[in-house]
Amino acid sequence: MDGVPLPSTPRLEFAFSISAEIGQARSAGRHGQGERLHIPILSGRVEGPRLSGTILPGGSDWPLIRPDGTSEISARYTILTADDTPILVHNDGLRVSSPDVLARLRRGEAVDPAEYYFFSTPRFEAPDGPYRWLSDTIFVASLAPRPGGIEIRVFAVC
Repeated sequence: MDGVPLPSTPRLEFAFSISAEIGQARSAGRHGQGERLHIPILSGRVEGPRLSGTILPGGSDWPLIRPDGTSEISARYTILTADDTPILVHNDGLRVSSPDVLARLRRGEAVDPAEYYFFSTPRFEAPDGPYRWLSDTIFVASLAPRPGGIEIRVFAVC
């Protein structure tokens, strides 16, 4: 179609990282789609060029572990910014790996993130003002588990 502009090609810009401490996973039961877990989010920190703060206790991840071992991530938690502004986070994603890698992750072994697929699409509910950009931006994140926690790198789609 001559003269019709094409959509822009997205690029990613690093916004901040999240280092969260998590509690012991607890099974919430099995059903036809897999096993639902509850993982408490205990605390953490947010650091980066676009945002800094802490993770408040009381959040949770409710992953669904499919029969093939794939995890559908569904986390809700609160960031408290450096100037005491609370921001609600909805972080949904997927972790996909081979059965061998999954077994190593479950044993708490350090596994190279290149050996599995672990990405999410965090959404933020921020008030009007200096953090409104969080509500008005699409984000993607890469995740890597570590003993007692998770590391998340958040990128704005530009």
